[in-house]
Amino acid sequence: MSTEQKTGCSITLDTPADIGEQLQVLQVHSRDNVVVALQPLEQGVALPVPFAALNAQQAVPAGHKVALTDIAKGEPVIKYGFAIGAATKDIRAGEHIHSHNLATLLSGQVNYRFDGCQAQPLAFPDGLPREFMGYRRANGKVGTRNELWIINTVGCVNRAAMRVAEQARKLYGDEIDGIHAFTHPFGCSQLGDDLDHTRRLLAGLIQHPNAGAVLVMGLGCENNQLSKLLAASPGVDLSRIRSFNAQQVEDEIEQGLAAVEELIAQMRSDKRTPCPISDLVVGMKCGGSDGLSGLTANPLVGRMADLVAAGSGKVILTETPEMFGAEQVFMARAQNEQVFGDIVSLVNDFKQYFIDNKQPVYENPSPGNKDGGLTTLEEKSLGAIQKGGSAVVNQVIRYGDTASLNGLTLLEGPGNDAVSSTALTAAGATLLLFTTGRGTPLGFPAPTVKISSNSSLAARKPQWIDFDAGGLLKKDQNAEQFSYDFFRYLIDVASGKLTRNEVSDNREIAIWKNGVTL
Repeated sequence: MSTEQKTGCSITLDTPADIGEQLQVLQVHSRDNVVVALQPLEQGVALPVPFAALNAQQAVPAGHKVALTDIAKGEPVIKYGFAIGAATKDIRAGEHIHSHNLATLLSGQVNYRFDGCQAQPLAFPDGLPREFMGYRRANGKVGTRNELWIINTVGCVNRAAMRVAEQARKLYGDEIDGIHAFTHPFGCSQLGDDLDHTRRLLAGLIQHPNAGAVLVMGLGCENNQLSKLLAASPGVDLSRIRSFNAQQVEDEIEQGLAAVEELIAQMRSDKRTPCPISDLVVGMKCGGSDGLSGLTANPLVGRMADLVAAGSGKVILTETPEMFGAEQVFMARAQNEQVFGDIVSLVNDFKQYFIDNKQPVYENPSPGNKDGGLTTLEEKSLGAIQKGGSAVVNQVIRYGDTASLNGLTLLEGPGNDAVSSTALTAAGATLLLFTTGRGTPLGFPAPTVKISSNSSLAARKPQWIDFDAGGLLKKDQNAEQFSYDFFRYLIDVASGKLTRNEVSDNREIAIWKNGVTL
């Protein structure tokens, strides 16, 4: 069955200014015919103003939906301003809406049509900082950190790379922002696209502006040959790169430390200087989401995306499967027909990846998602994509590619936290914004700002969480001022303020493995 979806629709996702006053329920968008219970509602209780004319027809768990109007069988249920499915039976105003009376509208192949870009230009607000203190590199890119990174071509030299990093930190750790080895198990016995994925991902890290210098360590006999990896890293400052194969030197640890000494000598003169927002590259990610993620943390991060884009910076959004069922929102914001076609290919290619691996494309939300109130894939995806804000989509790139245009870029990648966050870093993100409702200690090469969707997580795990978006639900909270405060905090982080993952030294990379191993 083929269904046509017109993309010429309004794409504004509102965060109401009075969000903090609605302690019991929240209407996410003015077009919605549902509200979300922010705390459990008892049967018969009247909803708060301005919905006081309605009573909850059943007990409603927190995070679940309540109908604002009568919805006839077959009519769309609207949340985030878009249809999240259709009623499977007549629904009365005040009724609980979930799997018993709501079903997805997704089925079969979808044909899309471009009707022009529906997004409006964004203006950067007065009164917010327009600069951060960054490290400008020889190629013009700007880093938010001045670190020495050790990248290995193959997993066989993981321990050697880690030993070099450990000893180098003892010798030079106080002289720069950090010395880190980013190890992985790949690089050997890989073929074709699988090997290319690994090489392109590592090449992106070698070229990253947060790395003031890079030591590349190889073994010598691996498929991911050192010479080819360096050739895949064009535009790097070769004076800031050292490399060798362990099989070709007498002592790889001594060789590595000698190379580090040379690189540190050059990095000592690197200084932070004022840089415009247009030099900032921010990656957006969510993981361990809960029922509030799409109501607090993700919209807050989406507002940051809009502010960075309005300042002519770069914003990168990935997790392609998290777009399924909501992809038309991005298609309606495509800058032109070429970008529109690239979005269609991005989504359809990833759906084919699911099909090739005999997995359902429109998998329902998990049991945990459903317990939290998410009923359909459309609902889950519409909440997730709010991290992309409302800016024009200027570019679509594939896994391992680097974002080259200002504004919003969509990056091919899976939903896995470590794989997608590493891909964001390799694509050039010098700052990662990671929203979570359940929490995770994971951190990545770029400073990773963890934003909790609820205040209880922030209170329970202060060693993980950098910013509490649950504060948006406090009484009398001004959402605009709240977002501006968060933006100022991000400028501080970009200028050197450490994130929790940096303090705890939680840093790692993961590479998308999608091919045959010999």
